[in-house]
Amino acid sequence: MLGKVDGLKGYHDLTRYPTARRVPGLVLFRWDAPLFFANAEIFSHDTRQAVAAAPTPTRRVVVAAEPVTDVDTTTADVLQRLHHDLDAAGGVERHFAEVKDPVKDRLRRYGLLQQLGPDRFHPTLGTAVDTYLTDSGIHWREEDSEPNADPEGR
Repeated sequence: MLGKVDGLKGYHDLTRYPTARRVPGLVLFRWDAPLFFANAEIFSHDTRQAVAAAPTPTRRVVVAAEPVTDVDTTTADVLQRLHHDLDAAGGVERHFAEVKDPVKDRLRRYGLLQQLGPDRFHPTLGTAVDTYLTDSGIHWREEDSEPNADPEGR
């Protein structure tokens, strides 16, 4: 999981930077490997754990997918099931950031790009966060010393 570290550009691993700030209601989840049959269920499990461990109720998960270089059909099935399960568990939205074009092409072939929604794919993690802030109405800035702890943005 990722958060904003004061004085550092971008978003960073919470295990290395435990004081990193998180946007209320948003889980930034980085997966550092290709997604394929041998680890797809681990990805699903870890995503669910990230949602459960979030300090505020999760409204959206953004998968930072820049390290993902490939997906296979098993992964497509797991992603589809995870998408439905998160939606059923309170409408947690699933978004992706920094997905490589060849990976998007595979997702398109598997029918997942359209099913998940093309608007759920963002070119950068920063644009994914900005979109979430706009959609949710939460007032949080990277330079704030304390984020707005109210997930409703009040």
